[in-house]
Amino acid sequence: MKKVITFGEIMLRLSPPGNLRFSQASSFDVVYGGGESNVAVSLANYGIPVEFVTRLPKNDIGDCALAELRKKNVGVNHIVRGGERLGIYFLEIGAVSRGSKVVYDRAHSAISEIEEGMIDWEEVFQDAQWFHWTGITPAISQKAADVCKQAIQAANDLGITVSTDLNYRKNLWKYGVESTEIMPDLVAGCDIVLGNEEDAEKHFGIHPEGVDVSKGDTMDAMAYESVCKQLMERFPRINKVIITLRGSLSASHNTWSGVLYDGNKLLKGPDFDITHIVDRVGGGDSFMGGLIYGLIHYKDDLQSALDFAVSASCLKHTIFGDANLVTVSEVEKLMGGDASGRVSR
Repeated sequence: MKKVITFGEIMLRLSPPGNLRFSQASSFDVVYGGGESNVAVSLANYGIPVEFVTRLPKNDIGDCALAELRKKNVGVNHIVRGGERLGIYFLEIGAVSRGSKVVYDRAHSAISEIEEGMIDWEEVFQDAQWFHWTGITPAISQKAADVCKQAIQAANDLGITVSTDLNYRKNLWKYGVESTEIMPDLVAGCDIVLGNEEDAEKHFGIHPEGVDVSKGDTMDAMAYESVCKQLMERFPRINKVIITLRGSLSASHNTWSGVLYDGNKLLKGPDFDITHIVDRVGGGDSFMGGLIYGLIHYKDDLQSALDFAVSASCLKHTIFGDANLVTVSEVEKLMGGDASGRVSR
């Protein structure tokens, strides 16, 4: 099987134990994660050969991040070393009516100062079938955006499928440009686009009618068909648009589903009522990992691919940390309707 390549930043995540606030913390739990590395971990768990490409500092903390990827069977052959530091983010995990909080400490991270030419994309893409990036990477710095564009162009030239998770992060676009100035040029080279109710609006001014996310509205799947059509009209290369549907009753209780539009019809995934969220960070990444696996494994059976993605990401909400540590059989069990959570003996 040909490889999947992902490109982005892996960070050190520091969280107070449980649901403690930052002000209560006397210690922090350590996790390594990031949008594209989380996707890579999911794919490795599903048996898909995958390589994660990034730039890591040549110090003990960079070595720890590298070791974590190796431990999860993610290929690291094309990671370049250099730069000052690994980016950090602090996560305060919310509960009930208190939302989670993220504080970034990633200025001057190794990947933010990456240069064109540091990565030989033709070599990276040898024996590859898929390239994935997210909207987080070009938000880090102009240099990261430039290298991301170089990767997309190389993948397009080689006929490799390109996917993106739009992932709008308002706290990251701080280097003097708006996402609206950068993202359109990058998304123009993509075949498959994943987003949520906010991403398309923030990046491109495209939004569904009658949805107020702040009030915890349950997502109406059919309201998003217009969003999908508008994205395809603006970016003709896109052949599939997928939107995750999250209804937020509280920080601990969400509804979860997704839709997929292939230019002809809108498919709806299963609906899940997630009543006791353990960790929702990485939910979209787990969806993307499940979707890539589904589109490769189920091929033209788009409904099964979507159902796998929604089910995989539902399970991620039960797992502490950024990455989705589930197997194909566990996802397929939930796909089949077994949500009992009974002990497996």
